[in-house]
Amino acid sequence: MKSQYMIKPMTQTTNSELNNSRRRFVFGASAMLALMSTPFPKNAFANALSQSLSQLSGKVFDLSIDYKMVNFTGKSARATVVNQLLPAPLLRWKEGETVTLRVKNNLDQDSSIHWHGIILPTEMDGVPGFSFDGIKPGETFEYQFTVQQSGTYWYHSHSGYQEQTGLFGAIVIDPATPDPVIYDRDYVIMLSDWSDEAPENIYAKLKKQADYYNYRERTVMDFFSDVNKNGLANTWNARSMWNNARMSDSDISDVTGSTYTYLMNGNPPQQGWQGLFEQGEKVRLRFINSSAMTIFDVRIPGLKMSVVASDGQNIQPVSVDEFRIGVAETYDVVIEPEVDNAYCIFAQSIDRTGFTVGNLTSDASLHALIPPMDPRPVLSHSDMGMDMSGMDMSGMDHSKMDMGAGDMSGMEHSKMNMGGGDMPSMHHSKMAMGGGDMPGMDHSKMAMGGGDMPGMDHSKMAMGDGDMSGMDHSKMAMGTAKATVSGLGLAGFGSNNEIKHIDTEFDPQVDMRADAPKSGLHDPGIGLRDHQQQFNRKVLTYGDIKGLHPTYDTRQPSREIQLHLTGNMNRYMWSVNGVKFMDAAPLEFEYGERLRITLVNDTMMTHPMHLHGMWSELETGDADFIPRKHTVLVQPGSKISYLVTADAKGQWAYHCHLLFHMPGMFRKVVVK
Repeated sequence: MKSQYMIKPMTQTTNSELNNSRRRFVFGASAMLALMSTPFPKNAFANALSQSLSQLSGKVFDLSIDYKMVNFTGKSARATVVNQLLPAPLLRWKEGETVTLRVKNNLDQDSSIHWHGIILPTEMDGVPGFSFDGIKPGETFEYQFTVQQSGTYWYHSHSGYQEQTGLFGAIVIDPATPDPVIYDRDYVIMLSDWSDEAPENIYAKLKKQADYYNYRERTVMDFFSDVNKNGLANTWNARSMWNNARMSDSDISDVTGSTYTYLMNGNPPQQGWQGLFEQGEKVRLRFINSSAMTIFDVRIPGLKMSVVASDGQNIQPVSVDEFRIGVAETYDVVIEPEVDNAYCIFAQSIDRTGFTVGNLTSDASLHALIPPMDPRPVLSHSDMGMDMSGMDMSGMDHSKMDMGAGDMSGMEHSKMNMGGGDMPSMHHSKMAMGGGDMPGMDHSKMAMGGGDMPGMDHSKMAMGDGDMSGMDHSKMAMGTAKATVSGLGLAGFGSNNEIKHIDTEFDPQVDMRADAPKSGLHDPGIGLRDHQQQFNRKVLTYGDIKGLHPTYDTRQPSREIQLHLTGNMNRYMWSVNGVKFMDAAPLEFEYGERLRITLVNDTMMTHPMHLHGMWSELETGDADFIPRKHTVLVQPGSKISYLVTADAKGQWAYHCHLLFHMPGMFRKVVVK
C-alpha cells in the first residue's frame, strides 16, 4: 500500500504538549515545529547519504579512542569517538572466525570496550574490574576471541560515562551457514541519545532533583479531565496515592528531550538518515538501541514489519506495526516497500518528548512526511504493582466537596470498619481538596481487611490483607513482607548461598514495593497498550517471540533466584534487593547448572537488565522454542523470568543498562 504520509501534509502535531520555553530541540523549537509538519528537506537527505555508518570488515581491526568536537544542536560539544566517528565504525565479522581487535586509548582517562551480547572468555568481555583492568591512557589492549554466533550486536565503553558521549558502534556477524532470513539489502539503524551537557552534570542534577528533566507534570486541567473520565472519588484517591508516595504518574523517563537530541545513525532529526531500495527488494533493517537512557517505540507508517531476530538470535517471524526497543536491545525486521514511494522510519521516545527519523525511499527525490508523536503516557496503579480490582468506592458522597487548600481536619473515621474496601458511609461535606494532606484524620482504631485506601495517613494502622504499596510507609511495621528465594537469599548473600528469608524494608534505598506484580510477558508496555484498538497497530510483546530453533538446553532449572529491582525515586538511588552494588556480595553460579532468574520490578521505571557472558532464555510460554536474549526489558510493577545455563566460567557483570541506574542496580556474577 502507498504510505499515507506521501499523500498530504500533516495538519496536527503533538508539540503543543511541550513546554517550548524550556525545551531545546535541535536548532531550536521553531525548527522542530516546522519539521513536524513538512517533508524532509531534500538537501538534508542528500547530505545524509554521506553520513551513513562506516564499515570495517575482516579478522584484524585497529581501533583508536579519541576526543572529538561535534555539533548536533547548533552548539559544539566534546564527544568520545572511535576512529574519529560517531557512531563508531560498524564491524562486520563472520561466524567461526577468530577476530583480533587492537584498541588504543588516546583519552586522558581509562577506557574500555565491551562487546555487548557476544559470547567470549571473561577476560575479553571488557568490563574494568572483572578480569580486566581497563585500558590506560596511551596504552593499547588487544582483544582476541573466536566468534561463536551470528546476528546483530553492538559494542560500547564500560568506563565512566563514555557510552553517553559517543563511544558505541554496531556489530553484524554473518552466519557460517546459509542465513534462514531471506532479504536483498540490509541496513543497520542505530538509535541513540545525545546531550550537550556533560553526563556528570546530568547525573548530579538527578541526584539533587530526580524529576529535574520532567517538564510534563500533571496540571489542574489534567485533574478536571480525569474527574470527567473517572469520577471524583477515583481521581481524588489516585492523586492522593501519588502525593503520599512522593511520586509522579508522569515520571516515565529520567532524562528527556529537554536535554536530549535523538539520533539515527548519528543524524539529528532535522537532517535525518536516508536509505535507498530498488523495486521488488526485501529490506532487512537491523535496529540497535545504543542510547544511554532512552527507550524507543519504532514504527514505519504504511509498512508492516516482520520481526525475524531478537538480540541477534533468529526467531519465528512475527508481523507487527510497532515495537518497543529497550536500551541495549536489538531487533531485526524485514520489510517489503513499494517502489516510487517513501517511508518514514519513526522512533519516538517512550515519554514522547522527542523522536528521531529516517527516510526509506526508492527515489532520493521522494521524502516521507513525519507522523505526529503519540499522546504522552501516564502511569497507572498497575504500573506500581498494585491490584485495585477489589476496591469499591461507589458509595462515597462528594456532593458538598470544596476544592481548596487541602485541609481535611474535619473528617472523623475513628470507629470506621473497612472490610472489603467499601466506604458507603463516608461524608466529605467539610472536605477541601488541594495537595492531598489529611492531617486531622484519625484512623487509630480502624481495622483493615482487603481494602486499599492509598490517600490516607495510616501511620498507626494495623495491616491485614490490604494492598498499600503506594502509601507513605515511614512509620509502618512491615511484619509480613517476606521475600524468599530457593537457593539464594534476596540480600546479604552468604558464602554458601544459603537460603535466607529477609524482610524487604522501606529504608533509604527503597521507597516502594510491587505487592501484586503482574506478568510483563504479554503487555506491550505503558503508552502502547491501547494501540491495537486506537490506531489498529499491532505491537510486539515478549509473548509473541519464539525461537527459530528448538530450545538448546531442555533441562529443568535446579533452582530459582528472585531479584527485586529496587530504588528510591525521590533520592535517585537504585539497587537490587535494596542493596546497592558497592555493598552487595556476588551472585554465585555453579558451572554447568541450569537456573531460573525471576526479576520483580518494584519501581515505576522500565529497566533493561543485561547479563554478560551467558544467554538469558526468556520463558515466553513455549518450552520447546525458548528465545535467547542478552537484554530483558522489565516493565514497572511487573515480573518476568528467564532460564540461564551457567556455561561460562569467570566473573561477569549483571546490571540495568540505563547508564545512570547502573552504579547501584548492578551485581557481579561469579561462575565457578
